[in-house]
Amino acid sequence: MLPPDLLSAADYERHANVRLPPAVWAWLEGGSGDEASLIANRRAFESWSIVPRVLRRSGQGSTRVRLLGQQLAMPILLAPIGQMARFHVDGEVAVARAAAAAGTQLIASSNSSLPISDIANQVGNSSWFQLYWQGNRERTLALLHRAEAAGCTAIVLTLDTPIQPASPRAQVAGASALPFACPNLRDLPALPPRSLQPGDSVIFQGAMADAPDAEDVAWLRARTKRPLLAKGVMHPDDAALLIALGCDGLVVSNHGGRALPSAPASLTVLPAIRRQVGPAALVLMDGGVRTGCDVFKALALGANAVLLGRPQAHALAVAGALGVAHLLRLLHDELSTCMALAGRFRVSDIVCDDLLANP
Repeated sequence: MLPPDLLSAADYERHANVRLPPAVWAWLEGGSGDEASLIANRRAFESWSIVPRVLRRSGQGSTRVRLLGQQLAMPILLAPIGQMARFHVDGEVAVARAAAAAGTQLIASSNSSLPISDIANQVGNSSWFQLYWQGNRERTLALLHRAEAAGCTAIVLTLDTPIQPASPRAQVAGASALPFACPNLRDLPALPPRSLQPGDSVIFQGAMADAPDAEDVAWLRARTKRPLLAKGVMHPDDAALLIALGCDGLVVSNHGGRALPSAPASLTVLPAIRRQVGPAALVLMDGGVRTGCDVFKALALGANAVLLGRPQAHALAVAGALGVAHLLRLLHDELSTCMALAGRFRVSDIVCDDLLANP
């Protein structure tokens, strides 16, 4: 049973804040450093207005999009979030069911609380899989093979967090003590210990020594026939390089404000990345999306679709699969209304001229 006052993503956030334990809430909502990047994601959307239009015929209006050969009911996918069982006992399975019911797609995390095979089975083996680099090629390939064996239809390689900066909010709330169980990483080949010499940095000669480079991306590209997207792209030159390496698409993302402290908002860098890779490239974005109008703004600035992050966890915590499906319906209806009043009746019609920068 849904609470009767759930009319927007903000309502789900308000209810989830009450329902979730403080440590879980802090882990979900926290950002890196002073949370400037997390705040910037929301402010970036607020810096644009949508220009209304009149005397337009709707014709065959639709929010449908086609991504990687798959028809989706809306340009809204569900971003990868680890450990979804912290928000609801059914975890990622509930989210996968909701995505399928809404006609869209879940990107399952490497750090899911359930095996990728269990998640993919809920949607007819059509989930996408977010692949974290596992420190070396052997471990990464083993995890890739598990996703392929589960029937995942696309691989989303996340590149922006070879180091995970601390979240002060989560640390204060004790979120670091939360249990972490990830069956997808169980029994992978052991990562050899890295020995540091006196004077070596635990960052530069330690953690970053295991981060992927361009050769690793090219190597991975050659080892899967699945579409490969690169997530965490924030610079036009990186975007061009990844397309040249054979990636089938990009996800413009500052990791929800959890990666580099003081990184710009994803929406802010989106237009430059679109200009760099051209109109034909598949470009998704995430970070700060909360309304159908936010989706419209991202599409106008160059995205083919958006990924929805924290709001899906809010909805899952409040009402499980039903909550996530209902949230997607709310966002779909908001986007449809926004498109109609802006005089745009197909997603492909939305352009930058539909927006006006706020003073």
